[in-house]
Amino acid sequence: MKGAALAGSALLVVLVACSASIGAPSGQAGPVETGAEIFRAACVMCHGADGRSGVAGAKDLTTSNLSRGEMAAVVANGKGAMIGFKGRLTSAQIDLVVEHVRTLHRDQ
Repeated sequence: MKGAALAGSALLVVLVACSASIGAPSGQAGPVETGAEIFRAACVMCHGADGRSGVAGAKDLTTSNLSRGEMAAVVANGKGAMIGFKGRLTSAQIDLVVEHVRTLHRDQ
């Protein structure tokens, strides 16, 4: 029981850190220029620089079969333990992140 509580607390800390990693106040996008920059600021903590990390259940992005639209929806709305970035990133910034993630695919 104590182990489960500790694991739950650790997951909460990771989720809060992931959601706060962009550094912009809620409702405002940060001054970033590329999908790679946004990915480094918002996604690396859980997905890793290469997209394979899997911290806190984060998916291996290098093997994703999602379409661009499906990826954009996950980034915007979140999925599972992942928070959504709608309101933190603009639609254009979400599209830039999706394009960067697609460059991480192993099967290119």
